[in-house]
Amino acid sequence: MAIKRIAVLTSGGDAPGMNAAVRAVVRTGISRGLEVYGISRGYHGLLKDEIQELSLRSVADIIHRGGTMLYTARSKSFATPEGVTAAADILKDHQIDGLVCIGGDGTFRGAQDLCRKGFPCIGVPATIDNDISCCEHTIGFDTAMNTCVEMIDKLRDTAQSHDRCSLVEVMGRHSGELALAVGLAVGATGIIVPEVKFDFDKDIIDRMKEISKTGKKHFIFVVSEGVGHTTDLAKKIEEITGVESRATILGHVQRGGSPTAFDRNMASEMGHRSVELLLLGKSNRVVACQDDRIEDYDIEQALSMKKMFPKDRFEIAHEISN
Repeated sequence: MAIKRIAVLTSGGDAPGMNAAVRAVVRTGISRGLEVYGISRGYHGLLKDEIQELSLRSVADIIHRGGTMLYTARSKSFATPEGVTAAADILKDHQIDGLVCIGGDGTFRGAQDLCRKGFPCIGVPATIDNDISCCEHTIGFDTAMNTCVEMIDKLRDTAQSHDRCSLVEVMGRHSGELALAVGLAVGATGIIVPEVKFDFDKDIIDRMKEISKTGKKHFIFVVSEGVGHTTDLAKKIEEITGVESRATILGHVQRGGSPTAFDRNMASEMGHRSVELLLLGKSNRVVACQDDRIEDYDIEQALSMKKMFPKDRFEIAHEISN
């Protein structure tokens, strides 16, 4: 079947660089003679028929903007068989021949469901959690990491001034990838992630005591949200050590901001490849970055792959943090 009309949506949590990917999809499609439509608010908007044609000017001056011009949302209705059927029918009613779905694993499962209904979809990984197994770097991860590093560098100034212990909680859901990257970059005293079991006394209290012997009086621990209890940990540290301790939960500031050059470049290449795959008649694929190359995988394979936590980097981070 010849592809004449495609659509693009962003779904799940927003990630810096989504706009760059949308821009690449639109401009690649138009340059190849296609009509390109944008679907607002992900699968939720699809079920509401929030679909409009996009032009070259529709995506002008968005490559540097965070968030997503198409907006995003989660949809309980789409998660039902009836919702998927209705979504596929709406796409067919608009004579759309293929869909690019930008988001995380939940977005890919939605694309997978549409593919099973016979509708061609390509997934583009955009999540600050970096928890898509087939992809070394997801869109938004680099920007979020740099945002966290900037915030923690500022916290370090006040922690040092008051001889405090700062526990900083970063996002990542059940993945410690962001916490590890940030902790290594800021030279954290310790990194606490769900993938590595930690002992409070050994990995926090004893570590602080040992480092104190070198003359250091302030400490920074980076905690993944998958571990949680950051505020409780801070209280417990202060009770045991007498060191004034503060918990800082960075929250949704990590999702915002202008994407880094790395995220803009990767998102642009991934968006471009997604359109090429549709034009080649391919479907049920996820675009991914592996070994600094843009590859693609079957969605079923991508969702079944297990991401291995880089324990070697985790050990390096702790060895050089004293």
